[in-house]
Amino acid sequence: MTTSRPADPLKGRTLAVSVSPSSDLPRLGLRDEQLRLTLGEITRLVLDGGGRIAYGGHLDPGGYTSALITEAARHDRDDRPLLVCLAWPEHRKLPLSELRSRLDLSRAARVVCLDPEGRETDPAAERGEPAEPVDPALARASLTAMRRYLRAHTDGRLLIGGRRAGFQGELPGLLEESLISLDPEDPQPLYPASGFGGVTVDIVRALGIDDCAWFPRDPDAGPDDPRLLAGLERLRAGTKGPGLSNGLTPEENRRLAASRSPSEIAGLVVQGMGHLAA
Repeated sequence: MTTSRPADPLKGRTLAVSVSPSSDLPRLGLRDEQLRLTLGEITRLVLDGGGRIAYGGHLDPGGYTSALITEAARHDRDDRPLLVCLAWPEHRKLPLSELRSRLDLSRAARVVCLDPEGRETDPAAERGEPAEPVDPALARASLTAMRRYLRAHTDGRLLIGGRRAGFQGELPGLLEESLISLDPEDPQPLYPASGFGGVTVDIVRALGIDDCAWFPRDPDAGPDDPRLLAGLERLRAGTKGPGLSNGLTPEENRRLAASRSPSEIAGLVVQGMGHLAA
């Protein structure tokens, strides 16, 4: 007897996509365009399977948000399968009229503006037309709140790239997201794809997934930020062994960690999510 594959194996499941530029790309012989191709392939496969994508970012033209919207719009779904979350400083930095014009993105995406505590808010409330600078300490707290909002509204998280230095928050963004996702009280499936370098390589090593011996050492790298090192130690201390409960075997997680192939990365993530949803 042949078992039929569900028409929408990811129906009701949402994948958070965490991606930021990696300074390692040129050293690895890669370009940002290859990273964008990976985002497009992930979005295509998740939406094809009936799932949804969530992304915390900004509305700057030409950014990753635009790339995700372009791919989501190709699917002609009327349920707005892409969720875009804007942390407090991201919507307060724009004049109100410009913000309103950018919020009308596409029927493929729903944009949520958050207050400093990570609650959905009316971005026009208690402000005028001019942009409003946000205190740096409040901005850092707002980014953490946005990451917790995304954790509460998603079923898994993909990591690609990520800054190791020059980050805006208390920790590198993708590292903080890993800590939130792997909270022992409420863990979430995590899919670290470290082939594009960045802090995701450090995360893969800290979790014991792979030693990343394939990753070339940067001879010009300076000393690591103490906040990065402290965050990685927290990650090591808070997890046990290489098991991520993400629907993939240890070998498949090692393949995901090392891959730079958009189709392989997307295929493994969707495979893991599908196993968990079955």
